[in-house]
Amino acid sequence: MSSPSTEIVRRASLLRQKILDHDYHYYVKAEPTISDEAYDALLRELQLIEEEYPDLRTEDSPTQRVGGEPTKEFPSVIHQPPMLSLANSYSEDDIREFDKRIRGLLGNEKPVYVAELKIDGVAISLHYTEGVFRQGATRGDGARGDDITANLRTIRSLPLRLRSTSKRPPTIQVRGEAFMHREDFENMNSQRVAAGEQSFINPRNSTAGTLKMQDSRIVASRPIRFYAYALHSDSSAGKTHYENLTMMRSMGLPVNEHTTRCNAIQEVIEYWKRWEERRDTLPYDIDGVVIKVDSLRHQEQLGSIAKSPRWAIAFKFKSRKAETGLKGISFQVGRTGTITPVAELEPVFVGGSTVSRATLHNSDYIAELDLRVGDTVVVEKGGDVIPKVSAVVLGKRQGRAKQFSMPTRCPECKTELHRPPGEANYFCENAQCPAQVRGRIEHWAHRGAMDIEGLGEAVVNQLVSLKLVNNVADLYSLHDHREQLLELDRWGEKSVANLLEGIEKSKAQPFHRTVFALGIRHVGASVARILADRYHSIEQLQQASEEDLQRISGVGPRIAESIAHFLQDKQNSAMIRQLRNAGVAFATQAQPDEGRLSGKQFVLTGTLSSCTREEAKAMIEKNGGVVASTVSKKIHFVVVGKEAGSKLQKARSLGIPTLSENDFLTMVRS
Repeated sequence: MSSPSTEIVRRASLLRQKILDHDYHYYVKAEPTISDEAYDALLRELQLIEEEYPDLRTEDSPTQRVGGEPTKEFPSVIHQPPMLSLANSYSEDDIREFDKRIRGLLGNEKPVYVAELKIDGVAISLHYTEGVFRQGATRGDGARGDDITANLRTIRSLPLRLRSTSKRPPTIQVRGEAFMHREDFENMNSQRVAAGEQSFINPRNSTAGTLKMQDSRIVASRPIRFYAYALHSDSSAGKTHYENLTMMRSMGLPVNEHTTRCNAIQEVIEYWKRWEERRDTLPYDIDGVVIKVDSLRHQEQLGSIAKSPRWAIAFKFKSRKAETGLKGISFQVGRTGTITPVAELEPVFVGGSTVSRATLHNSDYIAELDLRVGDTVVVEKGGDVIPKVSAVVLGKRQGRAKQFSMPTRCPECKTELHRPPGEANYFCENAQCPAQVRGRIEHWAHRGAMDIEGLGEAVVNQLVSLKLVNNVADLYSLHDHREQLLELDRWGEKSVANLLEGIEKSKAQPFHRTVFALGIRHVGASVARILADRYHSIEQLQQASEEDLQRISGVGPRIAESIAHFLQDKQNSAMIRQLRNAGVAFATQAQPDEGRLSGKQFVLTGTLSSCTREEAKAMIEKNGGVVASTVSKKIHFVVVGKEAGSKLQKARSLGIPTLSENDFLTMVRS
């Protein structure tokens, strides 16, 4: 192997520095300086150089974030100083008592506090020498943890080399929290479910499990983030905790922007109250506030008790978890035949509402929890997330608890259930199963699909029960049964007219919505649009082979197989012919690039005063734009209404332009 020239050595060094600088601006300052394409080009150039000249590969090279070969075990790391746990408090009285103890121990010196958000993540410790990340570990038992350096290198917001500052000590330890944004977690779970894989329970458990994986290449694919919250050094550190946070920020370490200093305990309590009310506006989960004495000299003077410091305490929020009894397990049949187990619970108040039912995902999830009817279980609810059973309280299990087993037949139509190889779910394969029929019609009528007003769950149940409708195509013959509709309970001339009008209007929905409305398994709204952009009529789509479909970006083998299977089915083909004969749009009327918003992707967040979300979406699509559900670097604009939440914050962190409602309306109407 030839030696690299001086020019190549310099180029590799320059590329490393450029990429690390871009990582800092993107992941820490949330101020991107180049496009994704330009960043990827720099990284690829560096990878090629290092592949040809391996000796140029350094431990702080950005190429090391992709993960390496699996490790067989994690060596132990001794924490010095130990990673202490915090005492918990749940009331203002507890916090005032904490303040009273601190003031009593400090005598005449008045304490200043630092209040930080308590992110619901995983504590980790990082070691830097001469600014280079050398080692990282889990908290473990506080005295020692596992060396997970290779896994931590994959976290983009964790700098592999610190930025140079005059105050940076030669050797430092950084303590912090690894976590996931809720939206990233939900997207990851959606992708896993679409691929037939088991979903994760919550962001924290997913983060903890990911960091203990032995294949860092898998870790690199997971959306883990990092915030630093403490600095330890034998030399030249700050005199206060807040100074150290500022110093870490100047070194390029991400530090939570909501941390604040408080001169009195009442300020701490107000901070806690404010964030308990606003916790759902954050893109990540928090379960309280951490309070620390700011002065490091005071911290040393106060010392520790057992495994907890005297100078810090966790001020927890009201619980969004509760224990209750599992009365039974029922089963829901989805529109694609998926059988989903549901926990029937003793009613319990959690997160602002009474919960009596919660999702159990699938039989593998139940087996993982070792869940049995009669158990005491933990019900969890976060933000607007559907309640779910997250754990079993094994210490309260009694002898009457019954072990779970999946039914062998569909609870609706008694057809024998099928579990495809490698999948977590069981399916009813009877396309005429009443539950599936109802589900498919409800999906067809949904606002994001054909948007048929007046065709809700109760109406669908009536129509299917009376056999007026057996599939979605039958909706377009309902005008022949007008007299029967008028005889239905609580139906009148106006409601029947509105329903028939809504069905008629749905024929004009664009092709991509019709594809989505068909309810093909694994085909969501975004995949439906991709298919409609590639194939401009249902005939073209039906003629596409699985291999053709897999060549489309965004369509993997499982999705391609599902599309082909659906479109080749004789009953589905007959239904499509019936829909097409009824006048439903099964071809693209106008190419997307004809609109003024061609090629632009939008996200809508908050409440718009002049139109609904669906109307705004229709305006964008009419002008050739695309509406996405999540904020990413590929989004061009985020339209912001009243009470916008985490999507607005994420847009700001990524530097994505935001539009007020007036700006948006001007754009689409000009």
